[in-house]
Amino acid sequence: MAFLPAPPNTGIRFRRVDLEGKPEIEARIENVVETSRSTTLGKGNVRIHTVEHVLAAFTGLGVDNAVVELDAAEPPIGDGSAREFTRMIQSVGLAPQNERREPVVIQRPIEMQAGESFVSAFPYDRLRISCTSADKQGRFTQFASIEIDPETWEREVAPARTFCFFDEIEVLIRKGLIRGGSLENAVVIRDDAILTTEPLRFHDEFVRHKILDLVGDMTLLGRPVQGHIVAIRPSHTTNCEFVRYLKSQAVELQPPAITFTPPKKPRPDGTPVVDGAVLDIDQVMTVLPHRYPFLMVDKVTRIEGNKITAVKNVTANEVYFQGHFPTHPVMPGVLQLEAIAQVAGILMLKQPENAGKLAYFMSADSVKWRSPVRPGDVLVIEVELTRSRGKIGRAQGKCYVDGQIVSEGEVTFMLLDA
Repeated sequence: MAFLPAPPNTGIRFRRVDLEGKPEIEARIENVVETSRSTTLGKGNVRIHTVEHVLAAFTGLGVDNAVVELDAAEPPIGDGSAREFTRMIQSVGLAPQNERREPVVIQRPIEMQAGESFVSAFPYDRLRISCTSADKQGRFTQFASIEIDPETWEREVAPARTFCFFDEIEVLIRKGLIRGGSLENAVVIRDDAILTTEPLRFHDEFVRHKILDLVGDMTLLGRPVQGHIVAIRPSHTTNCEFVRYLKSQAVELQPPAITFTPPKKPRPDGTPVVDGAVLDIDQVMTVLPHRYPFLMVDKVTRIEGNKITAVKNVTANEVYFQGHFPTHPVMPGVLQLEAIAQVAGILMLKQPENAGKLAYFMSADSVKWRSPVRPGDVLVIEVELTRSRGKIGRAQGKCYVDGQIVSEGEVTFMLLDA
């Protein structure tokens, strides 16, 4: 098996390089053909079995686009967990892409029941999964609740191995489902004994593997999910039915467009400010606490969802030109970065609960300065808020002059009380 990079909007695709024409199957719920003990994708006569552990590794690490090449009908089982797949991805690292991620945001409680399995979802600003697992006799009942992000995924979920009960093995062998199964890649439960070649990796390893499977099956939605998922005795069949239900509700669950409602302060010409209006300098200063000589935004020209465009007119009267440089005035690159941070701050500070707070600069990554900015230039600042969790915000910004990128970077900041 090999993992290959893919352009935006590709999603996760499996490619059978052992078959003529190297057919591909997209990891989408529409392509699920079997959910007995594992999740199988199919298209025509082509099948790929047990895709959930690979898919879970991608989602756990935040990967949206990749191609998985296989020379067989099933990924290598490894040790029955997603640990090795996670290490494969981490060994090469991830590359940010320009397209915006559009999660399915749970806006209201929803629920679904199938037999003895129950799955519900509630509004939450990240992805959290709470799960209860048990066999039909209620043995080895376990519960875990984990917020899924790359750190918790690697540490708390990815190492959890496949498990099964001894009395199920004979049936599985007859169905040809575990021909490669052994104690090297699964944990077997026999009565009150746990059979394994190494100690359990977690005291609640079984329910953590259930969470792993659910993360993998939810990848078949084709979009990340933002919400708190609560699952009781989930199975691949239930997981996939839940994904189908989420897909059917995706339009209804789509987050509303973020419109900007600045304080109702009139413009200089007396016209009132309406939702989504362009912000002039007076209205900018009702949101940002910055003032001369450190206000790097003159006007906001567009706010659309989590994207914002603003303008800074660079004049010869800027105070920093006195020393940078007297005979060759150039706008310092760090101030362009500050402009990006201020524009990003507008998107965070516009929320009613953040009114009156201060945005503290925490870090800057992937910063590049490409061309000097001089007096007379109009600096156009485009920013996309890529993450907003509690008090922490992260944004990707670019500065343009005459349509050409002059600087760019990713900024992280924290909101604190003034």
